[in-house]
Amino acid sequence: MTSEAAKKETKPKTAKPVAEKPAPKKPEVKKAPSGATVKITQTTGSIARRWDQEATLIGLGLNKRHKTRVLQDTPEVRGMIYKVRHLVKVEAVQ
Repeated sequence: MTSEAAKKETKPKTAKPVAEKPAPKKPEVKKAPSGATVKITQTTGSIARRWDQEATLIGLGLNKRHKTRVLQDTPEVRGMIYKVRHLVKVEAVQ
């Protein structure tokens, strides 16, 4: 057999079947009581701060010094507060 004939006789390569991976489980999020709120007051300006900290303040609804917002106490809001904790004052409101 010639090399050309050997190439023709070989079986074409087939892709191996891929086993499907199970979907990742979403982590359980602990939610605060339905009526829990938190009062946030911006104490310092956002000038000379990183862009993501300024964006976080805007996301919280704060953009000027001494501005106050009352928001639901959720893990998302707590994470945002933690990121700009040096720029805000937090009070728990029931």
